[in-house]
Amino acid sequence: MRNAYPRPQMVRSHWQNLNGIWQFGFDDADRGFEEKWYLGEKDFDQEIQVPFVYQCRLSGICTAENHEIVWYKRRFEAKKTDGQRTILHFGAVDYEAAVFLNGNMVCRHEGGHTSFSADITDYMTEREQVLVVRVYDPLKEELIPRGKQIWEESPRGIWYTDSTGIWQSVWLENVNKRHISDIKWKSLFDEGKENIRCSLSGTTGEERLRYSVRFQGQPVCEGTAKCYSGEINLDLDLIQNHIFRTNFHDHGWSWSPEKPNLFDVTVVLEDGDGTVLDQVESYFGFRKVHIENRRVYLNNKPYYQRLVLDQGYWPDGLMTAPDDDDFRRDIELAKEMGFNGCRKHQKTEDPIFLYWADRLGYLVWGECASSVMYGARAVKRLMTEWTEIVDRDYSHPSIVTWVPLNESWGMPHIHQNPMQQHFSLTMYHFLHALDDTRPVISNDGWEMTETDICAIHNYAHGQKEETEKFACYREMLSSAENLVKLPSTSWDIFARGFEYRDTPIILTEFGGIGFELAGANAWGYTAVENEEEFLSDYGRIMDAVFASTGLCGFCYTQLTDVEQEMNGLLTYDRKPKCDPAKIRAVNRKFHRGVIGTCEMFSED
Repeated sequence: MRNAYPRPQMVRSHWQNLNGIWQFGFDDADRGFEEKWYLGEKDFDQEIQVPFVYQCRLSGICTAENHEIVWYKRRFEAKKTDGQRTILHFGAVDYEAAVFLNGNMVCRHEGGHTSFSADITDYMTEREQVLVVRVYDPLKEELIPRGKQIWEESPRGIWYTDSTGIWQSVWLENVNKRHISDIKWKSLFDEGKENIRCSLSGTTGEERLRYSVRFQGQPVCEGTAKCYSGEINLDLDLIQNHIFRTNFHDHGWSWSPEKPNLFDVTVVLEDGDGTVLDQVESYFGFRKVHIENRRVYLNNKPYYQRLVLDQGYWPDGLMTAPDDDDFRRDIELAKEMGFNGCRKHQKTEDPIFLYWADRLGYLVWGECASSVMYGARAVKRLMTEWTEIVDRDYSHPSIVTWVPLNESWGMPHIHQNPMQQHFSLTMYHFLHALDDTRPVISNDGWEMTETDICAIHNYAHGQKEETEKFACYREMLSSAENLVKLPSTSWDIFARGFEYRDTPIILTEFGGIGFELAGANAWGYTAVENEEEFLSDYGRIMDAVFASTGLCGFCYTQLTDVEQEMNGLLTYDRKPKCDPAKIRAVNRKFHRGVIGTCEMFSED
């Protein structure tokens, strides 16, 4: 089910997938370390399908019982090869992982949403290997970045079933001792160039890096660089003084949701005599995102963002998509409904999703799970996790915004508390220090500090019959001044001491119309009875959005139902509640916005 190469921007031809059936056991008494389960001699009493957490159906276990410590075990065959190193990769493990091979600890990792690796070569036997993983996931710890996972016994409202353990792919690859360890892509759009930064491991200074870039199968540029150090940094000339490669008259060779152009690249590391040491396949999209005149620009043209909130949960897999193709289908459904992107909410998504967003043309606001409360440990954990997020996902052209904080989660007193304000400012500047190519939102929703986009949440539209309430809603959205000065909640749009500074304004949460509510715990912001009522209510809300002279985009809540939260445009199992074409017709209506009298590049 999960068989795609897990790292789509740096692909090698030979790898070994370790997904599948593993031994599995609960360790409620925390005896595993004392009894040395890590040695691999103990057989656990259950089996689990990796990479699905034990709480979901596809794991084969499917229990809502809370078990904070779990153990995994798998035997596999792999052998050492002279001059080769074997790297073990984990896509994501929630929350703390200790990894052992043949009784030896090979790595530890804290953080439930990011990837990590270990060189296991020195711990391998001649053929059969025993891999053991211990996972600790404290249910009630409110200082870990848990996102939408409930920290109580059962889900309710907007909080979902917790996830424990391995939830993204596990895999092996053999590499030469001298190999390419990382590739980063950065568009120098105004110069017509693309920067490639290759990190190398084990090199001696005698090697060469050879690259070839192709666009739609045709060669664009190629070259060779001498490897004098552990990093090579090159600017590749793409435009080469050809006007139709630019987006001066049309989209040219640039990447956008309308024209998701991608360049394919082969990168080869060679010894001085031409012997191939390593070869990887990669890709990039040539694009630019910047802020100007209260608007967001894509490739130097104003771009109206029609986003949908995407929680990234599935009924049978929770945070893990049952099949790699499910990511593609989610994006296709969203685009069918007239959305050009998503805000991936409180979850750092699998790289396979980002691959499909790159390939299909779909904007992504990258987000991270938040903690619930504030404390020094929470600050440290979030900064560490964001370092790993940016490192892993930096090169995806689909990611156009970073959202490190949401609705004051993890900093409940930010309005007047200087420490929590400094935390928000730190995250804003920290992400800009790691990445100078994307806007950053300091606290999506309200109580913002420094921010590149003023991101506002407003669910005050009420039920259809509440005409007076809806009139107030239209007034709140009507202009930039009202959007900033008339918040819909008791929280101000900006924290004390901060103010609006003519940044773009986007309505990043609204709607949440509950439709086809089922079950005693079903929940939505508002409710309708049938498709006709839904389309009418959706239309009136979107009319208010499009009538606003202050907005330059929106993010509707939400793409799918999730457990008891039933305000999705799709059911939890991805069936449209309404004809997607009818929703698309509403989403593609003319909008006033700060752009004025035309759509400006956002049509497809």
